[in-house]
Amino acid sequence: MTTENAETNAETPESAPAALAQEPKPPRKARVAPQAAHVAADKASSKKGATPKKNAPKGQKTAKSGKPKAAVPKKAARAGKKAAKTARTKEASAPRAGGKGAIILELIGRPKGATLAELMKATDWQKHSIRGYISTAANKHGHRIVSTKREDGQRVYALKG
Repeated sequence: MTTENAETNAETPESAPAALAQEPKPPRKARVAPQAAHVAADKASSKKGATPKKNAPKGQKTAKSGKPKAAVPKKAARAGKKAAKTARTKEASAPRAGGKGAIILELIGRPKGATLAELMKATDWQKHSIRGYISTAANKHGHRIVSTKREDGQRVYALKG
């Protein structure tokens, strides 16, 4: 043992009773500002009014300054909109060329029609998708589609025009 170790060992037993002899320090209190009184803050005046109820009828708007427009009868405006809408639907009444809808209509347009299996193979669609397309095509495209069941149990779809 070196002399330094001997000295530190000699000091340790003496310092230990001195540490035990000291009284424990009281726990420190947190330094916090005093609590303020519970009083509501002064409310700032709101410039915005209450929001209207959802789906509430809206009031009439004031007329904008400017040139007055000629009054159009409502029925004439509706008739114009209806005519424009029917023109758009007639334009979109044919399915996209080369699309799967066009393939289905082409196959069921044959004289003998097409079975559900043939339509599934041609379009890679499932049964319910083909049935759904056929039902909407009858209404949307103005086709009359007839469904019959053959003796072998296969369902055949055909256009009747």
